[in-house]
Formats: sequence, structure tokens, C-alpha cells
Amino acid sequence: MNDAACLLLRLVLAVVFVAHGWQKVYDWTIDGTRDTFTELDIPFPDVAAPSVAVLELVGGGMLGLGILTRLVAAALAGSMVGALVLVHAENGLFIEDGGIELVLVLAGGCAAVVLLGPGRIRSDRMLIKWFSSDEDEMVEVAPKRRK
Repeated sequence: MNDAACLLLRLVLAVVFVAHGWQKVYDWTIDGTRDTFTELDIPFPDVAAPSVAVLELVGGGMLGLGILTRLVAAALAGSMVGALVLVHAENGLFIEDGGIELVLVLAGGCAAVVLLGPGRIRSDRMLIKWFSSDEDEMVEVAPKRRK
């Protein structure tokens, strides 16, 4: 059940991050996202806007697929903490007021993925096995659980 729970958490987070990354890249465009970041007084908007957009779009996809999961989840959690502190904290809790609830849940979900790990249902585990040339030399990606 742990592996299914990790997969479910990753997939739910991935849907939200990919949607928001898509919005920043294709709907608002990077220039529009940069302008918004500038209006919100986010530091270094010329760097932050494309970085956050790509992190959410590509990193969200990687999170869902289970590729470099802990690293990507940590980066996404950090981005959400930045959004919480720089943009949403002054607006209270509720999202309808621009509050912290969405970024808080996303940061917490990503932190949970960092702490729990990706689970055994993930692409990088399958890729390692696929690229392994000798079945006797297959790399065990996930440690076996003790009973």
C-alpha cells in the first residue's frame, strides 16, 4: 500500500505542477510570467520566471513519472516555500484571497515525497533495470524491507 500511496501522491502533485507550468510557459508566456513576477516584487524576475515555469512543467512531469524524484520534489517544495513567503503569506490562508493554502499543500506534499521517497512504482527504477546488461548484475534501486 505504501508504494501505491507514494504513486498517488506523486501523480496528484504532478497534475497540479504541470498545469501551472504549462500556464506559465504557454498561456501567460515567459514574458508575461516575468512581468507578473516583476509586479509581485519577486527577486530576479528575468531568471525566476523561466526557472519556475520550467521547474513546474518539466519537474512536475518528472515527479509524476518518478525520475530523480527526491531531488525534483525538494526543488518544487523550495519553490513553493518561496511563493508562500514572497507572495502569499500576507494574504492569509484562503486561496480566494491569494492566500497560502495551495502553495502550503503543494510544499507539504513535496516534502512528504522527499521524506517517504518515490516508492517502487517509478520510471527510474525500470530504466535502471532496462539498461542493466546482465540480470545477475541488476542494480537493486529500492532497499528490501525487513520483516
